[in-house]
Amino acid sequence: MAFEHITEAINEMKEQGTFRKLVPLESAQGNEVTIDGKSLVQLSSNNYLGLANHPRLKQAAIEAVEHYGAGTGSVRTIAGTFEMHEAFERELAEFKHTEASLVFQSGFATNLGVLSALLGPEDVVISDALNHASIIDGIRLTKAARRIYKHVDLEDLEKALKETQDYRTRLVVTDGVFSMDGNIAPLPAIVELAEKYDAAVMVDDAHASGVLGKNGRGTVNHFGLDGRVALQVGTLSKAIGVLGGYVACSQDIRDYLIHKGRPFLFSTSHPPAVVAANREAIRVMKEEEELFDKLWANTEFFKNGLRDLGFDIGHATTPITPVMLGEETLAHSFSDKLKEHGVFAQSIAFPTVERGKARIRTIVTAEHTRDDLERALEAFKTVAEELNVTLHA
Repeated sequence: MAFEHITEAINEMKEQGTFRKLVPLESAQGNEVTIDGKSLVQLSSNNYLGLANHPRLKQAAIEAVEHYGAGTGSVRTIAGTFEMHEAFERELAEFKHTEASLVFQSGFATNLGVLSALLGPEDVVISDALNHASIIDGIRLTKAARRIYKHVDLEDLEKALKETQDYRTRLVVTDGVFSMDGNIAPLPAIVELAEKYDAAVMVDDAHASGVLGKNGRGTVNHFGLDGRVALQVGTLSKAIGVLGGYVACSQDIRDYLIHKGRPFLFSTSHPPAVVAANREAIRVMKEEEELFDKLWANTEFFKNGLRDLGFDIGHATTPITPVMLGEETLAHSFSDKLKEHGVFAQSIAFPTVERGKARIRTIVTAEHTRDDLERALEAFKTVAEELNVTLHA
């Protein structure tokens, strides 16, 4: 029978307790969401600033639909570039302090398009071991040589740079914020090493866009490295609250990607509502700075609360806080129990993370109230007691 191995794999996951179903939300994304008719504190969304349901973004989207319609009817390179697409890219480049920017359909598509287009057999890509799956898949699409350096290990990175000096282009690629652990890349040291060995740097700021830097400009701005990083990739679907991905770069690279970036070339352009909402999100981030204050105050409160209870939260320094549990079945059971106690916090296990490093990945947002977070902490404590999880308070 065709695909019999797929059925076997599904059955094996079910037997091992690692099979998970999609969880449909019955409400807008917010500090609380409705699932199966029950209101739960949301701790699994990337909606860091609460922009996904922000009234200014919704109004911008509605007006765009009324004026421009529901869709664009074409790819960007034929008839699908509206003036609003290019206006947004100009605003985004100004926001990121770069010469130009180009928007793709998603952050995943951006990494695929950028890496596959810019690197050839004469080049080498040097990538952090814990980079996002989209970077890994983008590297697989290139004909470039590749080196993987140990996670945030600067000595190993320098060794790779020394050993690859004969290549035309050496591109060091790193996440700005690592999505599963919540730690920030040591970007200043990475940039200094790259400059020392005449290499370029690409930063994926998916979880730093809208979180780090002035008004959420990302890790490059956060560390005062504007102008020293060749490629800044980010998403428009996490803190920005809508949909899409982008690369902030030089004008030449933008022009080249328009001609050679396959996801850009062969995908219909974003609908007017998406473009308008993204533009409004950037303006909100510039004007409503109190959102960032609330985000970081909530982050500190929740991290301290988990530590005080005795949970292992690793070395996270961003709103991403992993609650390390180890075994996959325990993490899944813990997540299910949290839901019973009014908290939606998804478990993360292999293959997203290494075996034995399963966790509950939590993300606080600017929308959470202190009451939300206190309820969540109480639920974590209760579930740990019910499942006999050893804490270290």
